[in-house]
Amino acid sequence: MERSFLSDDELLLLFRDPVTKQKAFSQIIEKYKEKLYWHIRRMVLIHEDADDVLQNVFIKMWKGLEQFREESKLYSWLYRIASNESITHLNRIKKQLQVETDQATHSYLEEQVKADSYFDSSKVEWKLQLAIQTLPEQQKLVFNLRYFDEMTYQEISEVLGVTVGALKASYHHAAKKIQDYLVNELNF
Repeated sequence: MERSFLSDDELLLLFRDPVTKQKAFSQIIEKYKEKLYWHIRRMVLIHEDADDVLQNVFIKMWKGLEQFREESKLYSWLYRIASNESITHLNRIKKQLQVETDQATHSYLEEQVKADSYFDSSKVEWKLQLAIQTLPEQQKLVFNLRYFDEMTYQEISEVLGVTVGALKASYHHAAKKIQDYLVNELNF
């Protein structure tokens, strides 16, 4: 049974009232935690890292929600924070690994996919995740938002602040690279 939530506008109204602020914050977390977790998880791959990044997202949300001017939708704002925090986390990993190239980072992430018990190497999902890890960060982000989160290009544009045309091109290139990877690398 799916739980029903208040609309984002109702939650923001409750958040602005000092009496219901904490309750509204908890409800926003409850409403978005699973979607944001999986968005983050597809970027950082490791469960523990995804949990850490998600906590950072909620801390930033708490600190920034009072200044949120509703120029974008609440979920777009949250996805933007989650995307930025995920990229920051990946850059931290790159720095820790002391690698200069995206290829070395992709190799590391590929190894994480192979080692993760969540992914079954005999299933298509695992092979798809390996293909996704070969993409540059921006293409990976666009692909994940479009393919897994099923966002429209307009919604992704609000999250990433990129034109719809650029997003369509980025998604097309990502999908082509994934297709080529699956065909060539895995004889899929």
